[in-house]
Amino acid sequence: MSERVVAENLLGRYLRDRRLKLDPAAFGFAPERRRTPGLRREEVAQRANISPTWYTWLEQGRGGAASADVLDRIARALMLTDLEREHLFLLGLGRPPEVRYQDNEGVTPRLQRVLDALDPCPALIRTAIWNVVAWNNAATAMLGDYGALPPSQRNVLRIIFLDPRARAVQYDWESVARHIVGAFRVDAARAGAAAEVAPLVDELCRLSPEFRTMWGDNDVRSTHGEAVKRIRHPVLGPLAFEYSAFSVDGRTDLSMVVYNPATPADMTKIRSLI
Repeated sequence: MSERVVAENLLGRYLRDRRLKLDPAAFGFAPERRRTPGLRREEVAQRANISPTWYTWLEQGRGGAASADVLDRIARALMLTDLEREHLFLLGLGRPPEVRYQDNEGVTPRLQRVLDALDPCPALIRTAIWNVVAWNNAATAMLGDYGALPPSQRNVLRIIFLDPRARAVQYDWESVARHIVGAFRVDAARAGAAAEVAPLVDELCRLSPEFRTMWGDNDVRSTHGEAVKRIRHPVLGPLAFEYSAFSVDGRTDLSMVVYNPATPADMTKIRSLI
């Protein structure tokens, strides 16, 4: 059996499984007696605005390759979650769907508790467009008081290019800034957030000649991984951190950044301040 036939059979079984788990009444269909649970094939086809015959063939593994548009309509018809929609595309096209940026910047209490448990290691959570949406006490003490800023100003690029205090604590501000710009470019593109970042980019190009130059270089940098970050803290003096960034499980739009003190002496200094 060819790989294509196997994939079509898997797609068909997945569609049937999702369809049979749905409640017809929740979709406004008459609750008359049905021989099987879930929606009928023609009801899914109606909701997806495709031919009932073709949808039936898709479930039977003989419908051929469906387009991304058709899979999207079927995903909406079956009310699939983002994860289920991604799985549908992987089965149907062998690739995930194009990203759809969602401006959902809240974090759960569980994620905040994770950050708080990391004290005295500074830690924060940022969005795909680098807005800081959560942080712990150590981050406030070491990186800056995000809580004192309006939510619209809690953007890493805005801070690094427009806040003189952020520039002063960096040993090599230009290198840090170039890395941030390159990594931001990758994250924003990956999230499909070009429209969302355009006003920020326009503003920074207008207010910061350095940003305008770096943005025009079109460099890209890795957004996740490990590195060492050194700062000049205004109270504690020189500090070094092992920097790590991770995707937040279940939230592809969020990243957690953790700054682990590089030495026991650095840890002791931080503990004295928080």
